[in-house]
Amino acid sequence: MAHGDITHIDIPVADLAAASAFYSKLFGWNIAEMPGFEGYPMWQAPNGISGGGLAPRDDGFTQPRSYVEVDSIDDTIAAAKEAGATIAAEKQPITETSAWAVIVDPDGNHIGLFEGVVG
Repeated sequence: MAHGDITHIDIPVADLAAASAFYSKLFGWNIAEMPGFEGYPMWQAPNGISGGGLAPRDDGFTQPRSYVEVDSIDDTIAAAKEAGATIAAEKQPITETSAWAVIVDPDGNHIGLFEGVVG
C-alpha cells in the first residue's frame, strides 16, 4: 500500500456475532478474530485485498470509519491540526511496527490514520 491509500474500514456494531453472520452471508466476507485481537473480528472481502474490522459501537463511534495509510502519523497529525483538524484518538500502537490514530476534519468527519505494517 502507498501513502494515501485507504487500507482498512471499521464498522461499528452492537452485536459482533450477529454482524459477523450478516456481513459474511451478505457479502461473502471471511470474518475471524485474530490472536491478540479478541473481541475485534476482522473481515476480508473476496478480492483478498479489501478488509477491516467489526468494532463495538459506542457513543463516539457510530458510523463506519476509513483508515488512510500515511508515512508518519505524527507528521500527518501536525499537518492536519495546521489545516484545521482536531484529534479524536491520539496515536496508538497496533503491533511493534504499526499504529493508528483518528483525526476529525473541519467538516466533522472522523478519518482514521494507519502507519506501518501489521503482522
